[in-house]
Amino acid sequence: MSVSSPTAAADGRPQPRPPARPPLFRRRTAIPGFGLTMGVTLTILSVIVLIPLSAVAIKSAGLGFDGFLAAAFSERALRAYQLSFGASLVAAVVNGLFGALTAWALVRYEFPGKAVINAVVDLPFALPTAVAGIALASLYAPTGWVGAKLAMVGIKAAYNPVGVVIALTFIGLPFVVRTLEPVLRDLAADVEEAAASLGAGRLSIIGRVILPALAPAWLTGFAMAFARGVGEYGSVIFIAGNMPFKSEIAPLLIIIQLEQYQYGAAATIAVVMLGVSFLMLLVINAIQAWARRFV
Repeated sequence: MSVSSPTAAADGRPQPRPPARPPLFRRRTAIPGFGLTMGVTLTILSVIVLIPLSAVAIKSAGLGFDGFLAAAFSERALRAYQLSFGASLVAAVVNGLFGALTAWALVRYEFPGKAVINAVVDLPFALPTAVAGIALASLYAPTGWVGAKLAMVGIKAAYNPVGVVIALTFIGLPFVVRTLEPVLRDLAADVEEAAASLGAGRLSIIGRVILPALAPAWLTGFAMAFARGVGEYGSVIFIAGNMPFKSEIAPLLIIIQLEQYQYGAAATIAVVMLGVSFLMLLVINAIQAWARRFV
């Protein structure tokens, strides 16, 4: 048994060195059993996420390399990718702007009807997507309340890519609002007042005080809204029009391939969407980690 080497105390007498800290895996915690908890975690993750995704990849690999390219990068599939990812990106940007304003109003101000607005923000979480799609289509159709007004000025808001953006904006707004709210509550108004007392203007306070503190949370909400939009199906098909090469989203194309018993082609499109989504989320998370270094 090794003896810890003594160290000199203030009075000159040697003092024993404190024992070394136990390794991470042997450290006592409030919830014991690291092996058990990690095993359960990996098992659930594998059953729910990894195994199904691996099955999709294996199914697409059955087409061969040429078949994979033909199914994944056909003109119809490329147009569907373009609409799904493009509309999701536009909707995430819109939600990033208006979601930040909504979160700011809910956290920093008191006004009549605040509780109602706070509840309405969560409505896309609880509302079935099919119901949301039917409601949006009825509202923005050329004969709807809003669609008829827009048609008078030459704007068609339904049954085209604009309708897809509207639906994805509707379902993605809560992600940005609920992600920013805790950060705004922790960001005390004293910081803004201190910056103003030092001579900073409103734009300087927003650009140098508020936005840097909100950047990581804003990117998180943006990424979640984008990811939700890419895979959204129920609220889109009723307002999109579903016209091939124009307003057909990639999830709908997967459903069409499945209905035609083209399981390999459907899996191939799913693999491409998975790969692009993972790559974009990886880039967003890298930017988010970089932004945290300056907060």
